Amino acid sequence: MRRLCTGLFLLLWIALTSARKHHLEIRDDMRQYIPLSSFGFYAGGVLDVRLSDFRTEPDLDTKMVTTFGFSLDKTASDAMNPYLDTHQDHCILKEPAASQNHGPIVLFSMNMTRNELKVEASADWPNVRIKSDNKEIEPIHVAGTESSGIKYEPIPMVARPDGPFVYYSFNFTMYVDNKLQEGLYNLYFHNCPNYVTAGNIASFNLDLEESNFGNYLSAGEMPLPALYFIMSFLFFLSALFWLFILRRTKHPVFKIHYLMAVLVFLKALSLMFHAINFHFIQIKGEHVETWAVLYYITHLIKGAVLFVTIILIGTGWTFIKHILADKDKKLFMIVIPLQVLANVAEIIIAESEEGDKEHSTWRDIFILVDLLCCGCILFPVVWSIRHLQDASATDGKAAINLRKLKLFRQFYIMIVCYIYFTRIIIYLLKITVAFQYAWLDEFFREMATFIFFVLTGYKFRPVSQHPYFTMGDTDDDESEVEILTQSGITEGLSKVTNRTQQTSTIVEHNEDERENLISKRESSHEYD
Repeated sequence: MRRLCTGLFLLLWIALTSARKHHLEIRDDMRQYIPLSSFGFYAGGVLDVRLSDFRTEPDLDTKMVTTFGFSLDKTASDAMNPYLDTHQDHCILKEPAASQNHGPIVLFSMNMTRNELKVEASADWPNVRIKSDNKEIEPIHVAGTESSGIKYEPIPMVARPDGPFVYYSFNFTMYVDNKLQEGLYNLYFHNCPNYVTAGNIASFNLDLEESNFGNYLSAGEMPLPALYFIMSFLFFLSALFWLFILRRTKHPVFKIHYLMAVLVFLKALSLMFHAINFHFIQIKGEHVETWAVLYYITHLIKGAVLFVTIILIGTGWTFIKHILADKDKKLFMIVIPLQVLANVAEIIIAESEEGDKEHSTWRDIFILVDLLCCGCILFPVVWSIRHLQDASATDGKAAINLRKLKLFRQFYIMIVCYIYFTRIIIYLLKITVAFQYAWLDEFFREMATFIFFVLTGYKFRPVSQHPYFTMGDTDDDESEVEILTQSGITEGLSKVTNRTQQTSTIVEHNEDERENLISKRESSHEYD
């Protein structure tokens, strides 16, 4: 356990080495393209790109002219990039920008023989201002004249021989000046030789700085600090209200009820630290490590406690049994490590640079492990449903077992809807809404979590007539009467009807006896 905790904290500190002022170090990379950044810009936004110490294998410098470079495209939402979909087998830098017809794009192609960066854009590029070393890069061919696209003056590159390698450096800054230029800008690095033959390597350092008039959050992230603060306050009030119910109720309160309270408090703390973390990113471009570590610790614990609580409720622990079966214990041994791994993967994804090799690997791990965890938490509910179905037909307590069965089925549907909404619907929402409304996916995710918590608390609250609390001490006749009653009114009618039937039976029995006595007396008088 000590080694596990040490490993987790080590992963946390490794993850915290990056920030929103991106610094990316690419070493001996052989990918065809590297996603570097996606950022939503409002009017007044600035993108600053500084590349240094770029090098390739020595023979590539003389054989190729424009084999490496960058593409910067503009989209309206975070959907799949149309240029990546149409250029899986050939390099986009090998095509003239004027022929690009999938949306606004500008290409930065490195010419290593002339030590310059060629800049050209598609015809629908919004003609944003571009500078290099504080010098305006003027367009020399505008759409409708000598070219159907836009060509800019080349940006000079600084070459520095060092041993067998030649190192290149350059920089450019893009300014979003008006509403027509607003959008989601995606920056990619392209290694064109690897589209033909794999094995060509590239190494460089890249520093990116993105901001919206001094705000370092993307357009779709700017409302997130306030959103997280509000949701944290809402969860905190809900946790206090839940404790108030537990303290004031006269009905049985079990350990699982207090574990549910701990979960809601952890969720509130996690959101509060997340809001503070985003606040510092917003004003400084990087987070304060103390608040970031606090957020990740509470996020890890909250994730584990959430799945543990769902499993315990699903197995009926402390409600109808106080000892977990062996299969329940084995499920915990599987789910808890998987959930810890999923949360660690989520942390690394959030804090690593998009262009890191490990970023996509951990993203795939997170998706797989998260789906496995979601599938595992459904098993105890299914087991309980099957057990109640069998018990309702054999133990004579049909009404009680059927009510429990209905409750578990409702809980199962709640879990499935929660998983489906937060894993699929939220993703579809994220890739369809406009770039400035990307925060809506976090809003709906947190609201879905809050509604799930509220419904779970309501279904399993301490009450006297809760199906869990009925321990089967009533007889079978009362159970059969209860299963027919659907409300308080019909319940009273059933009881009155039952009593009336019993009374009428007694009266009929007395009438028969009296008639028999009278007939006997008459027969005896006949012999007198």
